Amino acid sequence: MVKTGDRVRFLNSVGGGIVKAFKDKHTVLVEDESGFDFPIPVSECVVVNEGAGSPRSSLRSLPSKEEPPVVKQPPQAPPQKEPVRETPEGERLNVCLAYLPVDPKAITQGSYEAYFINESNYYLYFNYMNCSNSSWTSRCRGEVEPNTKIFMEEFPKEDLNDLERICIQLMAFKKEKPFTLKNVYSVELRIDTVKFYKAHCFMENDFFDEAALIFPVVRADVPEKQLLISATELQEAMQQKRKDTAAPAPAVSKPRQTTPPSVEVDLHIHQLLDSTDGMSAGDMLNCQLDRFHETMRRYAGRKGQKIIFIHGKGEGVLRAAIEKELKTRYKSCEYRDASFREYGFGATSVKIR
Repeated sequence: MVKTGDRVRFLNSVGGGIVKAFKDKHTVLVEDESGFDFPIPVSECVVVNEGAGSPRSSLRSLPSKEEPPVVKQPPQAPPQKEPVRETPEGERLNVCLAYLPVDPKAITQGSYEAYFINESNYYLYFNYMNCSNSSWTSRCRGEVEPNTKIFMEEFPKEDLNDLERICIQLMAFKKEKPFTLKNVYSVELRIDTVKFYKAHCFMENDFFDEAALIFPVVRADVPEKQLLISATELQEAMQQKRKDTAAPAPAVSKPRQTTPPSVEVDLHIHQLLDSTDGMSAGDMLNCQLDRFHETMRRYAGRKGQKIIFIHGKGEGVLRAAIEKELKTRYKSCEYRDASFREYGFGATSVKIR
């Protein structure tokens, strides 16, 4: 069985190299001596040495009588790689894990597929691990190209208990060009494996045609953090609660503060105009920014008001323009990515101050 790090040769053509990653469960990326990666079907790869360096099997120097000799083809120059297509929002790391049932009609009986999704302009070295009996086991590791998703593994439902506690380590970089230095991440997640048995937990998403479970790892350069409370902290909190209950302080009435409900503003051009005939991309962007400014003026005096601007993922032009306006004209306001569960990467949350 081929795995990441194995040295392989090609079955029906000259050449070989090191398996860098699985593009999907039927195709691997093999790096040759020139440093180029080639997508090769798993069925066309023969393992020469395992990743640890020990021989896995000896290859016969001569073809058997039952098999015709392989006709060697003249070596060809490796194809030139296409330049990495970068996006403005891709300068911030957005990484997540995805899990899909192999058979959506039998999610409680069949197996599952795990994918690693890199939504950034950076190459990523990653190590995907799970914890069992206080020890960590690496399940998949390798390199992921920018704005790419790769298949990591297929596993049976019996392995779900091993995935309750996982960790993803990341290192980001760009090749042959300068880039902004990113942190080296080690993100530990608690996975609610009960969701794997509930069909409604598998939701539509931007990465697959099928419904999937999506777990963010890093969003806009910020790693996911979970509240982990130790048994000692929990016991101390309970003891403090008993003390507070034994000697209750006199109640002091305070004026009740109410938080105004959030306001959603959809900036998609088809929501603003009945027709865009004759309009350039710049005209449509100005129309969307006019609605943005109109909304900010309307709620300028309402401190604590939360506004969700839905701009979509797209090429990131509108999102970048909104962030520029917030940094220059509305410096007192707070802003961040809106809820990923509700809006994906397509909305910005603004709080009036």
